[in-house]
Amino acid sequence: MVVSINNSLLKLQLRNRCGVQDDMDLFGDLPEPTQAAVAVGSDRISDIAVESKAEKRKRESGDNGTEQELGEKKVCKGIPRLKGYVAARRGEREEMQDAHTLLPDLSAHVSSLPPQVSRLAYFAVFDGHGGSRASRFAAENLHLNLSQKFPKGEVENLDKLVKKCLLETFKQTDEDFLKHASSQKPAWKDGSTATCMFVVDDVVYVANLGDSRAVLCRGGGEVGGTFSTLALSREHNPTCYEERMRIQKAGGTVRDGRVLGVLEVSRSLGDGQYKRCGVISTPDLRRCQLSPSDRFVILACDGLFKVFSAEEAVKFVLGVLQDDTLQEKEGKTPQDVRFETACHRLANEAVRRGCADNVTVILVAIEF
Repeated sequence: MVVSINNSLLKLQLRNRCGVQDDMDLFGDLPEPTQAAVAVGSDRISDIAVESKAEKRKRESGDNGTEQELGEKKVCKGIPRLKGYVAARRGEREEMQDAHTLLPDLSAHVSSLPPQVSRLAYFAVFDGHGGSRASRFAAENLHLNLSQKFPKGEVENLDKLVKKCLLETFKQTDEDFLKHASSQKPAWKDGSTATCMFVVDDVVYVANLGDSRAVLCRGGGEVGGTFSTLALSREHNPTCYEERMRIQKAGGTVRDGRVLGVLEVSRSLGDGQYKRCGVISTPDLRRCQLSPSDRFVILACDGLFKVFSAEEAVKFVLGVLQDDTLQEKEGKTPQDVRFETACHRLANEAVRRGCADNVTVILVAIEF
């Protein structure tokens, strides 16, 4: 009995240490915006309520409204404006194996959006290993698969369908690459992590494989103001309890913290030679409702997070955004200058701190 209890405690400690969620919590939502964050947008919430009552009266009187009124309804919905900035550094590697995709308006790739959806956005970073072909393939194709599988027309339970769509998209992209890789002579052995930020109006879905990460900065709008850092992804390390159990059950082993003593991640796109050993392409999914207090999201490969903690990276970016000495640049808005500078300085600082790996940083600005 004592041995059984100790084993259970050990498993629980391992799970907590690795941040592992139960299978039932695969789609675990992140905390809702704090009370303070809601207060920031209280006027906007009131506007929505008034607009809804007005529309109801118009419907009852048979007035369908003008195109201008429909446009105002979309503005009142409070959809944030998103813009991505990227900085990539090769570091001391011979080859740049990272890839990325920035699509602030993915809507154009979808033939028929559900009526309750106004806009889609997509940002992703891919960290290749064994070569750059898997990461490039994912950067070029994953969003196309996502566009094809996204729900169309009248739908119910959109949230559930979006999550299903993301799972199917990763599965399809992995299968397509493995089929292409196996047809080469010799067969490609490339693999890649993936951290994708998919935004449906004001709701963020992050799907990730491997050790690239996504973090959200909530707050910090004023110099010296408080802010919080929210993890939007989970690292897939073969030493984590559930990851290691799956690998061992499939007949693989974990040695020196790696699958078969070689592969550093337990989930990835590609890596066909490790799929029989329990390495999978099923992403973790997290959902987060954006609020007016949210400032930006950092998507980056592990090259950044080898030398920065998530909170340090967020604090570094905030420091640049609040720097009043930045000079204006012709043809660019003050926000573009600040975010672009912050993105490049963050990547440069990672290299300066001694990261020899490829470093790719995507900074997504959020503005309501």
